[in-house]
Amino acid sequence: MASTGDEPLSSRERGELDELRRRVGALESGAGSRAARHHPFRSAGSVLLILLAALLSLLSVVAVWANSIVRDTDRYVATVGPLASDPDVQKAVTNRVTDAVLAQIDVDALVKELQDAVSETGVPPKAAQLVGNLEAPITSGLKQLVSGTVERVVTSGAFETVWVEGNRRVHAAVDKALTGEADSAVSLKNDEVAIDVAPIVAQVKERLVDAGLGAAAKIPDIHTDFVVVQSNDIGKIKTYMRVLEIMGGWLPVIALLVAAAGVYTAFNRRHALIGTGLAVFAAMLFLGITLTVFRDVYLDHLPSGASPAAAGAVYDALIKFLRAGVRALGALALITAVGAFLCGPSRIAVLARNGCRRSIGALRDVAVSGGLRLGAVGRFVHRFKRWIGVAILLGAAIVLFTWSYPTTMVVVWTTAVVLIGFAIREFLDTGSAPTAPESRKAVGP
Repeated sequence: MASTGDEPLSSRERGELDELRRRVGALESGAGSRAARHHPFRSAGSVLLILLAALLSLLSVVAVWANSIVRDTDRYVATVGPLASDPDVQKAVTNRVTDAVLAQIDVDALVKELQDAVSETGVPPKAAQLVGNLEAPITSGLKQLVSGTVERVVTSGAFETVWVEGNRRVHAAVDKALTGEADSAVSLKNDEVAIDVAPIVAQVKERLVDAGLGAAAKIPDIHTDFVVVQSNDIGKIKTYMRVLEIMGGWLPVIALLVAAAGVYTAFNRRHALIGTGLAVFAAMLFLGITLTVFRDVYLDHLPSGASPAAAGAVYDALIKFLRAGVRALGALALITAVGAFLCGPSRIAVLARNGCRRSIGALRDVAVSGGLRLGAVGRFVHRFKRWIGVAILLGAAIVLFTWSYPTTMVVVWTTAVVLIGFAIREFLDTGSAPTAPESRKAVGP
């Protein structure tokens, strides 16, 4: 038996060889970059572009949110619809409708009718006088009766229907509140967006009559508004929101192009990519903190008589998807920074890569020993390994950019799919060397 002298490389040896080649390439490219470091304007320009990209990413999240709330009625209804079952909102609506109903019931007239009825029955004068002093108890009893009836109506499915349909009709007012424009007849008054809960009043009236309160039948049709958004500062932000709403579709693309220009301009593009990811993550962290602080400011400037608890619930619902966008982009930026770091020459990054390669290589060797034949597939993957990686990353980018409203889970699952794709690529990469069975065939007598 004579050996050809060309022993196949193991997966571990191939991984180490690829790592050595990459390090040599990095050292060769680093020599040229060190020679060009006397150009401070290029570095400064890269930093400025990255910071601008971080700012634009912050504005992009707000712009996409504003555009979705203003232009997408279904999105707006999905945002505020769950408020119908919020206890604070239900309590505020109950109080509002109760006050409106009681304002239409003449308690003095009820007491007068009771006095006349008592007089007609021949009750002694002192007893009739006592009846005249029952105005306060009658008012308290009426309030309890009306409040209980309203609460039962508001906590039923009828209120949810009224709430959703009312918000769908009033969506044009939201458009006007945020951008100053609206095509329908719905108008914005006193810097507020309100829902007409007249159907709830009508149901309360019907139930009061059924309960024996005949005076409730005289209640006219009342168009009672429940304020969803009210602030004296709405007028001040219309211009800014209008600009963001117009740029909602373009601002994310502009931010991405500016970030790409910042990375391309830098001498060390991997470091620039890490810096871009961290800058965008910091911008999202700042925006998240700002939304929390602005909530307190908004509640502190509510008009008198407004329910802070209900207003807080409405605010949280309106920015729910904005917060989701902030978290999603922040997670994507942080994952990008970590990925760029793990591609570097640091000891941690090298150990992580080698550990993954050896684990996948060992799994592949076991599969090959068990009879798996990769053949041309393995050679193809080895030859176009870099381009396959680019295709995987490009596919992930397309998924994230075409997803209507990506969430943090979308980002996490996309990242998981990317990692699985790279693992499969590494598994299929047998290199140009023959596999173990093929090497045995090459050994001749």
